[in-house]
Amino acid sequence: MLYRKMNTAKEKLSILGFGCMRLPVTADGHIDEEQSTDMIRYAIDNGVNYIDTAYPYLNGESEPFVGRALAGGYRKKVNLATKLPSWLIKSREDMDKYLDEQLSRLKTDHIDFYLMHGLNSMFWENLSTLRVTDFLDDAIADGRIRYAGFSFHDNLPLFKEIVDSYDWTFTQIQYNFMDEQYQAGTKGLEYAAKKGLGIVVMEPVRGGLLARDLKGVSEIWQTAETHHDPAEWALRWVWNHREVTIILSGMSSPEQVRQNVTLAESGLPDSLTKKELGLYGKVKKELKKRSIIPCTGCRYCVPCPHGVSIPECFEMFNRGHIYEDETDAQQHYTMFLGGFFDGIPHYASCCQECRECEEKCPQNLPIRENLKKVRAYFGK
Repeated sequence: MLYRKMNTAKEKLSILGFGCMRLPVTADGHIDEEQSTDMIRYAIDNGVNYIDTAYPYLNGESEPFVGRALAGGYRKKVNLATKLPSWLIKSREDMDKYLDEQLSRLKTDHIDFYLMHGLNSMFWENLSTLRVTDFLDDAIADGRIRYAGFSFHDNLPLFKEIVDSYDWTFTQIQYNFMDEQYQAGTKGLEYAAKKGLGIVVMEPVRGGLLARDLKGVSEIWQTAETHHDPAEWALRWVWNHREVTIILSGMSSPEQVRQNVTLAESGLPDSLTKKELGLYGKVKKELKKRSIIPCTGCRYCVPCPHGVSIPECFEMFNRGHIYEDETDAQQHYTMFLGGFFDGIPHYASCCQECRECEEKCPQNLPIRENLKKVRAYFGK
């Protein structure tokens, strides 16, 4: 196992972190406790020392399970990360309430790396108004948390604003070779790193989509001088960035754990050759050819007066076609646009055909017609 450091954290952290969002489940939908415990402990025994969970993962079962899995001395071997459920915070007192509940669920007296979960403009405005930075200062001072960070799902300007707003130790962003310009993206990664923040990367394999043997893509990887499977290519690309401290992998089988632990023995920065980097460009071009709606994600079309998250609707629709997985796209469409965070649906079916978005689109896309395609694909 290889290790890297964050500027303001003293620990050496394994470049592979165990994300506890996609643990194996039983037929009745609950965590497979025995298998999941074995997986986590195998990872720790083989050098993984960063375990990441969150309040809502696996219908709220993840944190209590992790607390049990880290019994028997395993808690002392790891850095534990979890997240304040930003969308549930209505007062300053709520922050303490949820943190204390999480400490109890995780059976620990402190969280090593504590994040504000999934920050976007709405969550950040609310948390700022409620003095979240005072809460973080207090929680660090009384020892309930050691390091403060935030995970992020919004645009680059907001990301920079949040980075500059507090003395964060680290941030967590979505980043992979297909998402260089998505949300914080490469520019955000570099900005945060220059400000001294550690970088934790989620979705390095895009929820497993980049690990698939897709026709047209597999043939490109096979031209490499050294053979790697698609998942390894995806992980190596992220580890190649020296700004990245940790890759989080939501491992769901013992085989994935063993494979990723082995890969983490060679995840060095700046280790990809010029020829190998060229292969990523070819794969990216091949995958992008499969997009149906040529939206650039510029966001000139939003906010929609009827609440439609237009760029996200198109992104989820294209996702299903690019990776040939309608089920995965449907899950993300429902999760991110169904109102889980704000109680308001943002589906394509909310469109009232007012044309306001088309008047703003610099690409002159027929947005109303494209939203009808999205609605037909996902259903109302």
